[in-house]
Amino acid sequence: MLNIEEFDIKLDTDFIGRNFVFIEQLESTNSFLMENEFYQENGTVVISEYQSQGRGRRGREWNSMPGQNLTFSMLLVRPYRPPEINVLNLGASLAIAQSIENLYQLKVNLKWPNDVLIDNKKVAGILLDSASQGDRVSKVVVGMGINVNQSGFEGEFLFQPTSIRREFGQEVSRERLLSEILNNYEYIVKGSRYNAHKILQDWKSRCKLLGEKIQIVSEKETKYGIFDDIDEEGYLVLKSGEDYERISYGDVSLR
Repeated sequence: MLNIEEFDIKLDTDFIGRNFVFIEQLESTNSFLMENEFYQENGTVVISEYQSQGRGRRGREWNSMPGQNLTFSMLLVRPYRPPEINVLNLGASLAIAQSIENLYQLKVNLKWPNDVLIDNKKVAGILLDSASQGDRVSKVVVGMGINVNQSGFEGEFLFQPTSIRREFGQEVSRERLLSEILNNYEYIVKGSRYNAHKILQDWKSRCKLLGEKIQIVSEKETKYGIFDDIDEEGYLVLKSGEDYERISYGDVSLR
């Protein structure tokens, strides 16, 4: 069981996590915050030990052992321009990377758009949901799934999974990690509008695929080229011959 007191002692935020909701079991923390009208305070965090319908990008299933990992969602409520959503997305994986580096001195790499890797194995993923009013995004739900103390993984995966415990060599405090992530992410959220360049530079410094030949697989097609850059709005810039294309989604891998 998550020790809320241990988590709260280390939480150093103004709004993220100040309204904290723990529910033992849910279908999905993202769906809960998107659909529940009673939890609409900016910065609300909902965490569950088990999600029966946990999901990743493109509707993929996300399985997590109860009591071993961190599966939670955060609600951000204010008008966002659509390009800001990409920065929030990349910033979420950056916050996880910074937290793992700070607490456990492990080398973390980031994979566009939202995977967190240790030694080329996936330790965490991000899922964003949003609602719009007119040409603005009115609220964003940022879901995070982090493999913390799980020791084994069954099934077939696009990326071999790992956990912080497996890489660090010992069990770690989920509460300390959670507070560290929320602290770091609030700093990123505050800077997303006026300091996006710094966030994107920090993200790119952890991306090993920049400059490499890659393929990008989407539901409709597969594209090939060189991972040239991440632009100022968080889009992947794919170079193919003399042409450049901004990519908004897809699964990226080395060619």
